[in-house]
Amino acid sequence: MFLKQYYLGCLAHASYMIADERTGVAAIVDPQRDIEQYLEDAAEKGWRIQYVFLTHFHADFLAGHIELREETGAHIYLGARAEAEYEFNSVKDGDVVEFGDIRLKVLETPGHTPEGISLLVYDLVESDSLPQAVLTGDTLFIGDVGRPDLLASIGVTADELADMLYDSVNRLKELPDSTLVYPAHGAGSMCGKSLSKDTVSTIGEQKKFNYALQPMSREEFKAIVTEDQPEAPDYFVHDAILNRKDRASLEKTMTASLKPLSVEDVLRLQNRGAQVVDVRDAIDYEGAHLRNVTHIALDGKYATWCGTILNHDQPIVVIADPGNEEEAVMRLGRIGFDNVAGYLDGGMASVGDREDLITKTERVTAPALADLRNGARPPIIVDVRAEKEWETGHIDGSVNVPLNHLRERVDQLSKDQPLAVHCQGGYRSAIAVSLLEQAGFNNVMDLVGGFKAWQATGLETSAPVAETSAS
Repeated sequence: MFLKQYYLGCLAHASYMIADERTGVAAIVDPQRDIEQYLEDAAEKGWRIQYVFLTHFHADFLAGHIELREETGAHIYLGARAEAEYEFNSVKDGDVVEFGDIRLKVLETPGHTPEGISLLVYDLVESDSLPQAVLTGDTLFIGDVGRPDLLASIGVTADELADMLYDSVNRLKELPDSTLVYPAHGAGSMCGKSLSKDTVSTIGEQKKFNYALQPMSREEFKAIVTEDQPEAPDYFVHDAILNRKDRASLEKTMTASLKPLSVEDVLRLQNRGAQVVDVRDAIDYEGAHLRNVTHIALDGKYATWCGTILNHDQPIVVIADPGNEEEAVMRLGRIGFDNVAGYLDGGMASVGDREDLITKTERVTAPALADLRNGARPPIIVDVRAEKEWETGHIDGSVNVPLNHLRERVDQLSKDQPLAVHCQGGYRSAIAVSLLEQAGFNNVMDLVGGFKAWQATGLETSAPVAETSAS
């Protein structure tokens, strides 16, 4: 048996290939939408991808089951409670799919979503009674379990799902301790709250160290798994619905989206309501950029923040360093944002010396910001980290406006005073200054290196005062 994990760091997403080396038949579980790596590995080995399983309808990315079906003819398998537009094989608890010396046995494990399944993986050469691994989707993570409160689970309450999750987790706990655990997500995913950086474990290890697998009552479990969950981006519902639909493949949408546009074309689309997103590094963006564009750098949680900040219904125009346009569009496609109208041909170099179109963002170091605070016109310091980050320590007197709520709360900030914006390390603050500039703030600066730089410089920080948090 061949079992390989593919880990996509920017989405903290794990997918899997399981292949029988004797017959050359392979299955892909929870594939990402760009499927080239699976095709390349299968072609290199001479294997045929005949099966594709979704453990559930993912909300944080658009899965590649449609792409694999169109490219390889693979049959799609979903849990018995799943409803989808495309043809699929419905599998219920105890159903078995065998190919060569491999057996995949279905466990219905709802809780994160109603249709959730896990797959027991048997290497029949080794044993037909002891599973070698279990692919748990978003039911069981390393160090955590899937959250039951996502809006993607339309028509089922969080309380009902938490009930299901309790039963599912207890079923998984009954597997042999040696069973390898392969989840669909790792640290950084918003499908749980405390996922480990490890991407594989065992049932025995999880019974020891996973907080959600400790002995507790049903009500205690439901309380602990629903509290302190991170706020899910709006695009999660969009993706969960798209994963049920028979939609266009990534190849087709990218062919339509990768259109070179002149500066005049970009301005025309922008005037008609298109979202122009500059994906260059923050230092390049802030050095010179088109007016009224959104900045979300490729080097970071690009897809997640695009899904949070951008709208999937309005056209998107990409500004990238030449050669990076395809990656920017593909990574938008991974989250189902197929509404790209094109990219600025030649990047910012094509704008030339059109100073009427270009603006800059001031960058400030931590020592310089400390000096400005003691000046005649001190800036308001805007901390765009999440509230829980702010509560662990912050710059004294700062205002906490989390980035995902900045647009709706921008009226709380004054345009009459300079603003100094920061996050933890600088990625989110560069996004924030672009949003503030769009909102008409003309005196905004970005703290280089964020809160980490402030701390490293030895400048004073403050613990939160409860009654003034996030105001």
